[in-house]
Amino acid sequence: MVGAGVLSLPYAMSELGWGPGVTVMILSWIITLYTLWQMVEMHEMVPGRRFDRYHELGQYAFGEKLGLYIVVPQQLVCEVGIDIVYMVTGGRSLKKFHDLVCKDCKEIKLTYFIFIFASVHFVLSHLPDFNSISVVSLAAAIMSLSYSTIAWTASVHKGVQPNVEYGYAATTTSGTVFNILSALGDVANAYAGHNVVLEIQAAMPSTPERPSKIPMWRSVVIAYIVVALCYFPVAFIGYWMFGNVVDDDILISLEKPVWLIGMANLFVVVHVIGSYQVYAMPVFDMMETLLVKKLRFKPTWYLRFITRNIYVAFTMIVGMSFPFFGGLLGFFGGFAFAPTTYFLPCIIWLAIRKPPRFSLSWFTNWICIVLGVLLMVISPIGGLQQIIVQAKNYTFFS
Repeated sequence: MVGAGVLSLPYAMSELGWGPGVTVMILSWIITLYTLWQMVEMHEMVPGRRFDRYHELGQYAFGEKLGLYIVVPQQLVCEVGIDIVYMVTGGRSLKKFHDLVCKDCKEIKLTYFIFIFASVHFVLSHLPDFNSISVVSLAAAIMSLSYSTIAWTASVHKGVQPNVEYGYAATTTSGTVFNILSALGDVANAYAGHNVVLEIQAAMPSTPERPSKIPMWRSVVIAYIVVALCYFPVAFIGYWMFGNVVDDDILISLEKPVWLIGMANLFVVVHVIGSYQVYAMPVFDMMETLLVKKLRFKPTWYLRFITRNIYVAFTMIVGMSFPFFGGLLGFFGGFAFAPTTYFLPCIIWLAIRKPPRFSLSWFTNWICIVLGVLLMVISPIGGLQQIIVQAKNYTFFS
């Protein structure tokens, strides 16, 4: 559940400020935990049936065709978007590690490091299912806890920087507004784990006496406690130490001790390798289902080989073309992750469970829906503005 977006949270705090930043962080944690509980509950709410994929739940709530049209595009944009972000994250972390341990070496372009990171996925992407990447996922989880801890402890070790400022870094009102909108997307990106929760729950055994929602919810609670222990210290301590000059990746702001920061960047690489596969697996499943069932391709090994390599190559090329970590997080955080994480589970819950109007459940879901829709509409504006500003001085594939 701990995503690489945790590294951008101090930067998001610097764009929001102490009051709004703390409020948004805590509110997002509460809302996404609630919507995740809804997803776990709805997995087996129909006796004798399990909704193993997000779009199956949408089809049950809205109808066969409408459910697909509502859920699949949002889910695809989210999963493809986060894989693009992970391409950039992996490449940047490899470059940071290289620059730390070899200060006298010749400068190597970020593009090459993204290509190196992508080369791993040209191999791992041919693993068949979630169970086959369990070891990779476990390693990723351990690494995420490790580099999150290193990020905030190394910040404490470095101490509050001289002349630190906590005001907004932008010099104009419009710049401040755009930064705030982008920061909302950064926070939303950090909590984007709902897209694959049904697939993960589907891998759990389930019986009428012990449905899968019991161990799944227990796991979710533990995971969200870990999320709080990772996200809040990184966000608050990172901002406290660096103020409004913190980088959009906290590990970029940290230089010493060299061995520890270098190791943290390697941990990030291992983590996003596993996380990339977790988000890519549902995309592979959708692509191969479309090709086999709709377009009548034969389900051969070379069909899998070609489609998966094309997908990895696509995310790699887009990542090379737009390697703007902060801007990408802000844009995809609102445009892609807000619907599937903040308000779509609430809409499905209202459509299926039909809680009494003006009841606590009814009000809670509508509050989440309104906040989620606002987040989806406004935060991509800030992220897109950051990408445009950064692209002005950027040479493609540099």
